Amino acid sequence: MIFPIVIAGGYGSRLWPLSREQRPKQYLSLFGKSSMLQQTLIRLNGIEHQKPLVICNEEHRFLVAEQLREQSLDADIILEPEGRNTAPAIAIAALQIMGKHPEAQLLILPADHLIQDDTKFVESVSKAGIRSEKGDMVTFGIVPTHAETGYGYIERGDAVNNDAFQVKRFVEKPKREAAEHYLASGHYYWNSGMFLFKASRYVEELERLQPEILTACRAAMAGASYDLDFIRLDADAFRQCPENSIDYAVMEKARDVSVVPLEAGWNDIGSWSAVWEVSEQDAHGNAHHGDVLLNGSHNNLVHANSRLVATVGVRDLVIVETKDAVLVSSRNQVQDVKKIVEQLKADNRSEHRVNREVYRPWGMYESLDQGERYQVKRITVNPGQKLSVQMHYHRAEHWVVVSGTAKVNIGKSSHLVAENQSTYISVGEIHSLENPGKIPLELIEVQSGAYLEEDDIVRIKDIYGRK
Repeated sequence: MIFPIVIAGGYGSRLWPLSREQRPKQYLSLFGKSSMLQQTLIRLNGIEHQKPLVICNEEHRFLVAEQLREQSLDADIILEPEGRNTAPAIAIAALQIMGKHPEAQLLILPADHLIQDDTKFVESVSKAGIRSEKGDMVTFGIVPTHAETGYGYIERGDAVNNDAFQVKRFVEKPKREAAEHYLASGHYYWNSGMFLFKASRYVEELERLQPEILTACRAAMAGASYDLDFIRLDADAFRQCPENSIDYAVMEKARDVSVVPLEAGWNDIGSWSAVWEVSEQDAHGNAHHGDVLLNGSHNNLVHANSRLVATVGVRDLVIVETKDAVLVSSRNQVQDVKKIVEQLKADNRSEHRVNREVYRPWGMYESLDQGERYQVKRITVNPGQKLSVQMHYHRAEHWVVVSGTAKVNIGKSSHLVAENQSTYISVGEIHSLENPGKIPLELIEVQSGAYLEEDDIVRIKDIYGRK
């Protein structure tokens, strides 16, 4: 009985400016219309499995729930109060499931990987299941296509059957010469970060190798609570957990570890150069998305999000345009994009964290303009959804409905506002906004006042459990 565990934490800083803390790469639609999280869950259709479990950061909870709803995907959601790396996350999943299903097998899948051949992926999972059922801790080794220095490697030992090998050792990211040797030998695989094993085996190895992680995770689960569709861990207990990856904490020291080769068009999409490599390219080696014009340009990745981007006579560049930031980088130096993110943090800027489009459990808003004492937003409220009952100490708001119908509650009064109509909320008035209709409600909000930041929202009542 396989229980898929989808690890959806992390921030993907190397894919800035598209990937940001509030909406990192696993929630982006980089390849097709579905996000990488959605693609990971849809890929499971070829596997006989139980209800998946998604583990994510608490701040992404409504983003995950909305993406599951969009694709009619069913999964439980565990919220981490803060990231402690993969070893504790998987321990939480094991403890959650093995209480009711002692023989459960956990299929560990990062939410931000691309797999182009789902059929071969399913075949490899089936092969791994045979070893897992016998008690092995199984990892998936990617058959390398080139001498890559950005991945860890797995050296295989003796064959345990026609489809799997003993793991001889895990190897850190190598130098170029070593990577070329690994490729030529045929005995090494890229470390995918995907695993299959019994929940009980993982807990057994944690008990032996990392008892402090297991103790903290048991305490976090003992104090867990259920909130809407979410399982909330005991925050104080989980923060006491040591931070460690499953590779260092368990797999490198575990007993009976085997590797199943996987050759399915895998890529961990760790940088913009990886996006270029797996994207469709024109006759000149250019990959592009959005409104893009290319003239005399070669081997570029151009991603236009909101406007026309044109290039003339350039080569080997990555150009990524968003509504509030533009990245231009040599394609061979995109690993250093994270240094820009670090600089943004050091300068106390917001572009590493927030997008102009911000998603909320009721819909989203986009910042259109702002200046001294004013800010303009476009707000979309999904059918049947409602913003919190709230008030502001420092700002007034003017709402103009563009499409749909708004139900506006101000104080004890309530009224409908239709298209091309408007309403006004004074400073200090208790108010709420909801969409009683069947189509999305869109409106323009003009804020005015001395202080316009989001922490001037005083929530009085909220159906989504936010403070």
